[in-house]
Amino acid sequence: QVQLVESGGGLVQAGGSLRLSCAASGSIFRSNTMGWYRQAPGKQRELVAAITSGGSTNYADSVKGRFTISRDNAKNTVYLQMNSLKPEDTAVYYCNADILSPYSDPYDYWGQGTQVTVSS
Repeated sequence: QVQLVESGGGLVQAGGSLRLSCAASGSIFRSNTMGWYRQAPGKQRELVAAITSGGSTNYADSVKGRFTISRDNAKNTVYLQMNSLKPEDTAVYYCNADILSPYSDPYDYWGQGTQVTVSS
């Protein structure tokens, strides 16, 4: 059993910053790729950023240069530093992690989501 707990969402003015955190806990042998997705009302869930266990990163074009993903492997935690926020960044942000538990195949876990609202 693995749980992902997110924190750090909230309301911010355009141009501001927020930092999201997601901590994985439970029966974890290794965390592989971890990432953040977002879903705005009426839109499909989309990848925002992802990071491998080795530190390779991937970003959506819309956030490149503004958002930075990082992770602490010892804490099984992934972070998303969001700068220069825009109203179009408003969405529910979900943490995602591919986790290998003892005696199991890797499994894709999701957090409960955290609301990010950027006012103009």
